[in-house]
Amino acid sequence: MGWTLGRYFFFRYATITLWFLLGIGALIFLIDFTELTGRTARLPGFTYQMALAISALRVPMLVLQMVPFVGLFSAMAMLVSLNRKYELVIARSAGISAWQFLLPACVGALLFGMLAVGVMNPLAAHGLSRSEAIESDLRAGDSNEVTAATTPWLRQKTSEGDTIIGARAILAQGLEMADASFFQIDADGNIFARKDARRAYLRDGYWELQDVTVLKEDGSRSKEETDRIPTDLKPEFVQERLAEPETIPFYELPGKIEVARSFGAKANAFAMQFDSLLALPFLLVAMTLIAATVSMRFARMGQSGTMILGGVVAGFLLYVVSVLVKAFGVAGFVPPSVAAWFPVVVAMFFGVTFLLYKEDG
Repeated sequence: MGWTLGRYFFFRYATITLWFLLGIGALIFLIDFTELTGRTARLPGFTYQMALAISALRVPMLVLQMVPFVGLFSAMAMLVSLNRKYELVIARSAGISAWQFLLPACVGALLFGMLAVGVMNPLAAHGLSRSEAIESDLRAGDSNEVTAATTPWLRQKTSEGDTIIGARAILAQGLEMADASFFQIDADGNIFARKDARRAYLRDGYWELQDVTVLKEDGSRSKEETDRIPTDLKPEFVQERLAEPETIPFYELPGKIEVARSFGAKANAFAMQFDSLLALPFLLVAMTLIAATVSMRFARMGQSGTMILGGVVAGFLLYVVSVLVKAFGVAGFVPPSVAAWFPVVVAMFFGVTFLLYKEDG
């Protein structure tokens, strides 16, 4: 196949993918903005400009979650449109095989995945962290109660005793907490003080608490502007325990994994996130092959709705299996690299085998 035709197929795929991204991004923004305003409109300090900013910052991360489906639908839309205009018929009559005109779409899917990992992921991680900080400021003071059902808890041991730490929100990749509660325990296992802080920051060797309410064992209560609680926790350990892997950019994950493991932490969640992002470009290629198995029938034969629906279901099942195996990888039942790459390899073998049988007999 010549360069001109290959470039034409490639730009058709790129254009359709771009339109899908814009459409899905706009839809996600509207849905998220509507849901966010419904939850926060009655909070003090709420403004629609703030809600727009929070939703806009979340959009890249939410779109990133939809990238596999964008790859699937883009490839299906491209092949169906080429079929309806008889362009694939002409290409086949000129002696061009399915493997040749699928190559530009596969290259486009691979480049799309690389852009999603290398560009969109860092922007999405930064945007998600920033949106969480803005929403936390908006909710500050709305509720300072922490509950076991919704709050992440952490226990630290120091020479001065144990401290149980909980917070309403985890910010700055686990290094900052909003509406945090610190329960200090003596050697006999009794709680002798509770400190509720509007903000808590992990520093070198201590937690820095701001706007603190101290409740002593005798029931007395006092207010302090700042306070400190000693800690032996390292930032990487706290991040591994508390931070959402999605809030850490792709380029920072290897360093976080290495340091966390040096402290004895498994860092399965970070490793799973890194391997999943590494496999994402090839997952999009697998989605393209799955789309090809149901979208290359001649227009004169009619596009079978059942076949196209089967492709959508196959892509959805692949995504569900990827999420399920990812959960096994995070839990440590299987190595993260195996959990990330197994669905991709299986889907690629399925697509290649089906196309070999269909095209080459």
